[in-house]
Amino acid sequence: MPGGHQPPPGSPWWTDALNDPWRDPHAPSAVVLPAPAPTGGPVLDPVPDPDAPRRSYTPVLLICLLTALLAGGIGGTLGFVFAVRGGYVGGPGTQLGAAGQQTPATVSRDPESFAGITQKVQPSVVTVHVTGAIGSGFVVSADGYVITNDHVVDGAGDTMSVSFSDGSTAPATLVGRAQESDIAVIKVAKSNLPAIEFGDSDAIAVGDPVLAFGSPLALENTVTAGIVSALDRTIEAGESGGATRYYAAIQTDAAVNQGNSGGPLVNAAGQVIGVNSVIRSVGGADTEAGNIGLAFAIPINQAKRIAQDIIDTGKARRTVIGAEVTTGGSSASGARLRSVEPAGPAAAAGLKAGDVLTKIDGHPLQDGTDLIALVRKYAPGAVVAVEYKRGTKTASASVTLAADTN
Repeated sequence: MPGGHQPPPGSPWWTDALNDPWRDPHAPSAVVLPAPAPTGGPVLDPVPDPDAPRRSYTPVLLICLLTALLAGGIGGTLGFVFAVRGGYVGGPGTQLGAAGQQTPATVSRDPESFAGITQKVQPSVVTVHVTGAIGSGFVVSADGYVITNDHVVDGAGDTMSVSFSDGSTAPATLVGRAQESDIAVIKVAKSNLPAIEFGDSDAIAVGDPVLAFGSPLALENTVTAGIVSALDRTIEAGESGGATRYYAAIQTDAAVNQGNSGGPLVNAAGQVIGVNSVIRSVGGADTEAGNIGLAFAIPINQAKRIAQDIIDTGKARRTVIGAEVTTGGSSASGARLRSVEPAGPAAAAGLKAGDVLTKIDGHPLQDGTDLIALVRKYAPGAVVAVEYKRGTKTASASVTLAADTN
C-alpha cells in the first residue's frame, strides 16, 4: 500500500483497496456501523412468523358459551320467583295495576250506603221453603214471627222451613193468613232473631231510593236497587179458583222476580216500607213472568196492622165501606155503588146505591177495583173523605170505615 500502511487484521476494507481502479482517492473514508435501538419510544410488535404454529380459540369459545347459559338460567329463575311473589303475569317486569297497599279482607262500609244497608237488613231476611216452591219473608220479632205473602204459604201444610243469610235453617209453622190482602204470618222455631226495623209507608215519596231483598228464582240472599216509581197503584190479582186479592201498592223499578214474594222493600235508612208481592210482565204465564221494571209491594203500615191482628187473634180484620161496587165494564169514571148496606159506614155517611164515587181521601177513582184496594189500605175506624156524583150533582161526605163482621 502507498505510504507503507497495511490494513489491520479483520479490517472491512479490502486488502487491495488502494489498488481498486474505481476508488476515488480523494473521497473521505468512514466506517458506518448500525445505529443502536432507540430508548423510551414505542415498541412495535414483532412481525409474526407465518410458519409458526397458530394458537387455538376453542377453549375461549366454550367458556363464553357456558357463561351465557349459566347467566340465562339464573335470570329466568329469578324472574319466575319475582312473578309469583309479586303478582306478575305475562312475563318478567310486567305488573298489572298500580302499586299500593293490599285491600283488607273486610272493609267498613258507610251505614247509609247500599252495602251498609244490606249488612243491616240481610240477617233479618229469610227464604221460605214450601212444598215445591220458594218464597221470601222477614223477621219482625226476636221470638221468631215472620211476615210473608199469603200466596207463598198457600198449600204449605206441615213441611215449611226457612233459611237465613248465614246458612242456618229452622222449621216453621203457619200462624194465620189474610187471603184478600195477601199477607201471612209464620213462626220460626228459633229465638233471639234479629228483627227488621219498621218504616212509615205513608211518609215515602215517588223517587225515593229503595232496596228489594229476597230469593228470586231460588237465588237466595239477593239484593236489588231501584226507586219508588208510584204510590197507591191499585191492582186486582189472584190465582184461578183462588181468592181475589186487592193491592194499593208501592210501585218500584227494583228488579223483582218469582221468589221475591214476601221479601222486604226497604228505604235508605234500612227500614222496611213494603212487602214485595206482585210483578207485571208482557205476556206468558205467571210462572214464566220476569222482571221488566214493574214490581209492586204492599205498604208496610197495612202489612204490619194485618200481621198484628193475626198474631193477637189468629185472624186479620178486613176494612170495609159497607157497599158493593161494580167492577169492570163500567162506563162511568169512578166507582159505582151497586148496593149499600143499611147499617154500614156508607149508609151512615148518606151514600146511596147508584152513587158514583170519584175520589177517596183525594185519590182519583177509575172503577170499583180502585175503591176496594184503597179501602183495604186503611185500618178499621179510619175516617176518609169521599167525593161522589148523584145524577148531575156533585157532593162530598166523610165515611168512618169499619171492620168486616164475617
